[in-house]
Amino acid sequence: GDHHESHAACAFYPSPFAEAAIMTLDGVGEWTTTSYGYGAGAEIHTLAEVKFPHSLGLFYTAITYFTGFKPNSGEYKLMGLAPYGEPKYADLMFEHLIDLKQDGSFKLDLSYFNYLAGLTMTSDRMANLFGGPPRRPESPLTQREMDLARSCQVVTEEVMMRIARTAHAETGMRNLCLAGGVALNCVGNGRLL
Repeated sequence: GDHHESHAACAFYPSPFAEAAIMTLDGVGEWTTTSYGYGAGAEIHTLAEVKFPHSLGLFYTAITYFTGFKPNSGEYKLMGLAPYGEPKYADLMFEHLIDLKQDGSFKLDLSYFNYLAGLTMTSDRMANLFGGPPRRPESPLTQREMDLARSCQVVTEEVMMRIARTAHAETGMRNLCLAGGVALNCVGNGRLL
Protein backbone atom coordinates (compact mmCIF):
# COMPACT_ATOMS: atom_id res chain seq x y z
CA GLY A 1 0.00 0.00 0.00
CA ASP A 2 1.01 3.64 -0.30
CA HIS A 3 2.22 6.04 2.38
CA HIS A 4 -1.26 7.25 3.29
CA GLU A 5 -2.74 3.78 3.53
CA SER A 6 0.13 3.03 5.91
CA HIS A 7 -0.74 6.14 7.94
CA ALA A 8 -4.39 5.09 8.01
CA ALA A 9 -3.47 1.57 9.07
CA CYS A 10 -1.16 2.84 11.84
CA ALA A 11 -4.00 4.92 13.25
CA PHE A 12 -6.92 2.52 12.80
CA TYR A 13 -5.53 -0.97 13.53
CA PRO A 14 -4.16 -0.17 17.01
CA SER A 15 -7.26 1.89 17.86
CA PRO A 16 -9.95 0.44 20.13
CA PHE A 17 -12.57 0.85 17.36
CA ALA A 18 -14.19 -1.90 15.29
CA GLU A 19 -15.04 0.82 12.81
CA ALA A 20 -13.99 4.44 12.47
CA ALA A 21 -13.65 7.28 10.02
CA ILE A 22 -9.98 8.01 9.24
CA MET A 23 -8.31 11.29 8.28
CA THR A 24 -4.69 11.53 7.16
CA LEU A 25 -3.18 15.01 6.99
CA ASP A 26 0.45 15.31 5.98
CA GLY A 27 3.15 17.39 4.32
CA VAL A 28 3.83 14.94 1.52
CA GLY A 29 4.08 11.18 1.43
CA GLU A 30 4.48 10.02 -2.15
CA TRP A 31 1.62 11.91 -3.88
CA THR A 32 -1.36 11.97 -1.53
CA THR A 33 -1.13 14.74 1.06
CA THR A 34 -4.60 14.56 2.60
CA SER A 35 -7.22 11.84 2.59
CA TYR A 36 -10.23 10.57 4.43
CA GLY A 37 -12.05 7.28 4.48
CA TYR A 38 -12.94 4.62 7.00
CA GLY A 39 -11.86 1.38 8.54
CA ALA A 40 -14.16 -1.53 9.32
CA GLY A 41 -12.77 -4.76 10.72
CA ALA A 42 -9.66 -5.61 8.71
CA GLU A 43 -10.50 -3.33 5.78
CA ILE A 44 -9.52 0.28 5.10
CA HIS A 45 -11.24 2.31 2.40
CA THR A 46 -10.21 5.71 1.03
CA LEU A 47 -13.10 7.94 -0.03
CA ALA A 48 -11.27 11.07 -1.19
CA GLU A 49 -7.78 12.51 -1.38
CA VAL A 50 -5.83 15.64 -2.20
CA LYS A 51 -2.58 15.18 -4.13
CA PHE A 52 0.81 16.94 -4.09
CA PRO A 53 1.64 19.79 -4.54
CA HIS A 54 -1.57 20.77 -2.73
CA SER A 55 -0.85 20.09 0.91
CA LEU A 56 -2.08 21.38 4.26
CA GLY A 57 1.20 20.30 5.84
CA LEU A 58 3.27 22.20 3.28
CA PHE A 59 1.04 25.26 3.75
CA TYR A 60 1.76 25.10 7.50
CA THR A 61 5.47 24.50 6.88
CA ALA A 62 5.61 27.45 4.45
CA ILE A 63 4.23 29.80 7.12
CA THR A 64 6.64 28.20 9.62
CA TYR A 65 9.47 29.14 7.25
CA PHE A 66 8.05 32.62 6.58
CA THR A 67 7.88 33.41 10.29
CA GLY A 68 11.56 32.51 10.68
CA PHE A 69 11.37 28.99 12.08
CA LYS A 70 13.00 25.87 10.65
CA PRO A 71 10.80 24.02 8.16
CA ASN A 72 9.89 20.45 9.15
CA SER A 73 10.99 21.02 12.75
CA GLY A 74 9.74 24.41 13.97
CA GLU A 75 6.03 23.86 13.30
CA TYR A 76 5.33 23.38 17.01
CA LYS A 77 6.74 26.87 17.60
CA LEU A 78 4.27 28.32 15.11
CA MET A 79 1.42 26.56 16.93
CA GLY A 80 2.76 27.82 20.27
CA LEU A 81 2.99 31.39 18.97
CA ALA A 82 -0.59 31.43 17.64
CA PRO A 83 -2.37 32.31 20.93
CA TYR A 84 -0.34 35.53 21.13
CA GLY A 85 -1.71 36.82 17.83
CA GLU A 86 -4.94 37.77 16.12
CA PRO A 87 -6.14 36.00 12.95
CA LYS A 88 -5.88 39.19 10.92
CA TYR A 89 -4.31 37.45 7.91
CA ALA A 90 -6.74 34.53 7.78
CA ASP A 91 -9.00 36.18 5.17
CA LEU A 92 -5.98 37.00 3.00
CA MET A 93 -4.85 33.37 3.28
CA PHE A 94 -8.27 32.06 2.23
CA GLU A 95 -8.42 34.65 -0.57
CA HIS A 96 -4.94 34.14 -2.00
CA LEU A 97 -3.09 31.11 -0.62
CA ILE A 98 -5.65 28.34 -0.17
CA ASP A 99 -8.91 27.80 -2.03
CA LEU A 100 -10.97 25.78 0.45
CA LYS A 101 -14.23 24.13 -0.57
CA GLN A 102 -17.12 23.36 1.77
CA ASP A 103 -16.26 19.63 1.75
CA GLY A 104 -12.70 20.31 2.93
CA SER A 105 -11.02 19.79 -0.43
CA PHE A 106 -8.55 22.55 -1.29
CA LYS A 107 -5.96 23.85 -3.71
CA LEU A 108 -2.97 26.10 -2.99
CA ASP A 109 -2.02 29.00 -5.27
CA LEU A 110 1.48 27.78 -6.03
CA SER A 111 2.69 31.22 -7.17
CA TYR A 112 2.99 32.12 -3.45
CA PHE A 113 5.03 29.03 -2.63
CA ASN A 114 8.46 28.05 -3.84
CA TYR A 115 8.96 24.49 -2.61
CA LEU A 116 8.52 23.01 -6.09
CA ALA A 117 11.37 24.88 -7.79
CA GLY A 118 13.42 26.72 -5.22
CA LEU A 119 15.39 26.38 -2.04
CA THR A 120 12.90 28.46 -0.06
CA MET A 121 9.33 27.60 0.96
CA THR A 122 7.75 30.90 -0.12
CA SER A 123 8.00 33.29 -3.07
CA ASP A 124 8.26 37.08 -3.29
CA ARG A 125 4.50 37.17 -3.84
CA MET A 126 3.97 36.00 -0.26
CA ALA A 127 6.35 38.69 1.01
CA ASN A 128 4.29 41.29 -0.86
CA LEU A 129 1.03 39.85 0.50
CA PHE A 130 2.21 39.98 4.12
CA GLY A 131 4.00 43.33 3.97
CA GLY A 132 7.67 42.37 3.92
CA PRO A 133 10.18 39.56 3.61
CA PRO A 134 10.25 36.43 5.78
CA ARG A 135 11.54 36.96 9.31
CA ARG A 136 15.23 36.16 9.58
CA PRO A 137 15.85 33.20 11.90
CA GLU A 138 16.88 34.26 15.41
CA SER A 139 15.80 37.88 14.84
CA PRO A 140 13.22 39.37 17.23
CA LEU A 141 9.62 38.21 16.86
CA THR A 142 7.14 40.92 15.93
CA GLN A 143 3.36 41.14 16.15
CA ARG A 144 3.23 40.22 12.45
CA GLU A 145 4.67 36.78 13.14
CA MET A 146 2.22 36.21 16.00
CA ASP A 147 -0.71 37.27 13.80
CA LEU A 148 0.54 35.09 10.92
CA ALA A 149 0.85 32.14 13.31
CA ARG A 150 -2.70 32.62 14.60
CA SER A 151 -4.04 33.08 11.07
CA CYS A 152 -2.27 29.94 9.84
CA GLN A 153 -3.64 27.99 12.80
CA VAL A 154 -7.20 29.25 12.15
CA VAL A 155 -6.97 28.24 8.47
CA THR A 156 -5.52 24.82 9.34
CA GLU A 157 -8.25 24.15 11.92
CA GLU A 158 -10.95 25.16 9.43
CA VAL A 159 -9.60 22.67 6.86
CA MET A 160 -9.45 19.95 9.54
CA MET A 161 -13.03 20.68 10.65
CA ARG A 162 -14.46 20.64 7.12
CA ILE A 163 -12.75 17.34 6.24
CA ALA A 164 -13.92 15.82 9.53
CA ARG A 165 -17.53 16.95 8.93
CA THR A 166 -17.44 15.50 5.42
CA ALA A 167 -15.92 12.22 6.62
CA HIS A 168 -18.60 12.00 9.31
CA ALA A 169 -21.41 12.81 6.88
CA GLU A 170 -20.21 10.21 4.36
CA THR A 171 -19.41 7.39 6.79
CA GLY A 172 -21.96 8.04 9.54
CA MET A 173 -19.30 6.82 11.99
CA ARG A 174 -18.90 8.35 15.46
CA ASN A 175 -15.25 7.40 15.93
CA LEU A 176 -12.37 9.17 14.18
CA CYS A 177 -8.75 8.11 13.73
CA LEU A 178 -6.11 10.70 12.76
CA ALA A 179 -2.69 10.21 11.19
CA GLY A 180 0.05 12.18 9.47
CA GLY A 181 2.14 15.16 10.51
CA VAL A 182 -0.75 17.65 10.67
CA ALA A 183 -2.50 15.28 13.11
CA LEU A 184 0.25 16.30 15.57
CA ASN A 185 -1.49 19.69 15.76
CA CYS A 186 -2.96 19.17 19.21
CA VAL A 187 -4.86 22.48 19.13
CA GLY A 188 -6.60 21.40 15.93
CA ASN A 189 -7.33 18.03 17.53
CA GLY A 190 -8.94 19.83 20.45
CA ARG A 191 -11.26 21.57 18.01
CA LEU A 192 -12.15 18.23 16.37
CA LEU A 193 -12.90 16.71 19.77
